Amino acid sequence: MKKLLLSLLCAMPLASGLSAQELTIAAAADLNYAMKNLATRFEQKSGEKVGLSLGASGNLYSQIQNGAPYDLFFSADAEYPRKLAAAGLLEKGSLHTYAVGHLVLWAPYASKLNPQELKMSLLLQPAVQKIAIANPEHAPYGRAAMAALEHFGLKAKVADKLVLGENVSQAAQFVQSGNAQAGLIPMSLALSPAMKRAGTYWEVPPDAYPAIEQVVGVLSSAKHKKEAQAFIDFLGSLQGAAVLQQYGFTAPAQK
Repeated sequence: MKKLLLSLLCAMPLASGLSAQELTIAAAADLNYAMKNLATRFEQKSGEKVGLSLGASGNLYSQIQNGAPYDLFFSADAEYPRKLAAAGLLEKGSLHTYAVGHLVLWAPYASKLNPQELKMSLLLQPAVQKIAIANPEHAPYGRAAMAALEHFGLKAKVADKLVLGENVSQAAQFVQSGNAQAGLIPMSLALSPAMKRAGTYWEVPPDAYPAIEQVVGVLSSAKHKKEAQAFIDFLGSLQGAAVLQQYGFTAPAQK
């Protein structure tokens, strides 16, 4: 498979920039806009300061394994937090599934290709030379994209067109900038103001890929455990739930 892998500096450990006085949150890149909104509202409500580090879930997982001093880890899937919990790096009983993410096929208006009409067949159009996805090695949405391509029988047909971003934010940048003509990205990014102005999307059916469970956990080494729990509680409030819904996240199924 011929792939173009463009690298982006992943989030640096907090010791290099974020204050020790802040509640420090490591969050998957699909939460970019939602988390910034949530952090601002939480700061206004609580008076606490919040520092954010955004990146691919797998990269943040590696940073936490290597001792990055975060308080909270928001992953785009359950696998990485469960591994951290098994290793004793998350507070016992702190894992919580707070939302489900959704994959979309996005194309810029400039392409004159309508994903709502063409759906996945858009990826086979001659005008589509590059398709942006997040790197499936460490980004859950990248794995979801590959699963969706396989589900629709397109994996081999579009293999040479794939452009891998280090995380979903970079994948979205590729297609928004025109370096790719289509992208399989999170709905949460497609609903951001800039991408809503630049293009349109079609939601990939949820049965085409494994459920993207958004899971949060408190680090065992957290220095702000009380504030971390307060943030999780805020996330579950009506105000927090409204922000998540605004960016296309849905509530997890009741078990």
